[in-house]
Amino acid sequence: MEQEQFNPRTDLSVLHTAVNQIRSVLGNIIVGQKQVIDFLIVGLLADGHILIEGVPGIAKTLSAKLLAKSIDAQFSRVQFTPDLMPSDVLGTPIFNTKTGDFEFRKGPIFGNIILVDEINRAPAKTQSALFEVMEERQVTIDGQTYLMDEPFMVLATQNPIEQEGTYRLPEAQLDRFLFKIEVKYPSLEEETAILTAQHALVNKTLLNEIKPVLSIQQIQNARAIIRNLFVEPKLLEFIAKIVTETRNNASLYLGASPRASLAIVHSAKAFAAIQDRDFVTPEDIIAVAVPVLAHRILLSPEKEMEGLTTTDIVNQIIKKIEVPR
Repeated sequence: MEQEQFNPRTDLSVLHTAVNQIRSVLGNIIVGQKQVIDFLIVGLLADGHILIEGVPGIAKTLSAKLLAKSIDAQFSRVQFTPDLMPSDVLGTPIFNTKTGDFEFRKGPIFGNIILVDEINRAPAKTQSALFEVMEERQVTIDGQTYLMDEPFMVLATQNPIEQEGTYRLPEAQLDRFLFKIEVKYPSLEEETAILTAQHALVNKTLLNEIKPVLSIQQIQNARAIIRNLFVEPKLLEFIAKIVTETRNNASLYLGASPRASLAIVHSAKAFAAIQDRDFVTPEDIIAVAVPVLAHRILLSPEKEMEGLTTTDIVNQIIKKIEVPR
């Protein structure tokens, strides 16, 4: 008997086409890093901010710029430095000599896709300027509130190795990032492909020729579809068990908050959608659990000295919880 082919209840064809176009745009320039590209797309569709971590020279900033160029939206970049002030990011009131009034001059945070480069190079005072805008999508200056235009997404990069002139991000700020993506070194084959492309000057030509493949309205429509994707109650319980276990795990000093549970739900829906499915599976939850949770939890001092990482602990937690079927 011939097996019946699965037909999605929600029409994801337009979304699927757009996702493939973005994958193609980024994949033509970023060699390898397919998982990084997918998580960038998931973060965009799940309406979340992303922290990209990796050593210098592995295309962290380039990845963020390419994602922004593939969308017909306003892009701005802020280079975080130790002397950067909150007003340099948010904006400041300027006295207008003609009218005799103060006028608010918007800072670079006012845009759709915001690249915050080397976010850990600015002191806590400047980093805290992002708290309100990342969570509430608004800025309050001198008692006046200014709303961000949608979509609003912060893509931040940081180098985990170099510690001189850097400041650790507060837990409250880390919790506002949907994902932390760790970008690894390329393999031998990927490095050879990078050198070949650069030698032929292919990258330079492609970068200049990139055209937007998604409009703001298409992003809004895609997000509305994703919000309505089906998640079975037993999968919601599976998510709750994973997050609750981080709070009761002897290896962890700090567990994940309910915001992490919601982040897993939203990102699992988006991850399912880019796989052309209108329902969430346990595999979707497992796929997004590490990038959602690893930066929100803290190891106990003993486990840190043993050389374990938060990624190791999240994977251990997932393995000990029965996967619903």
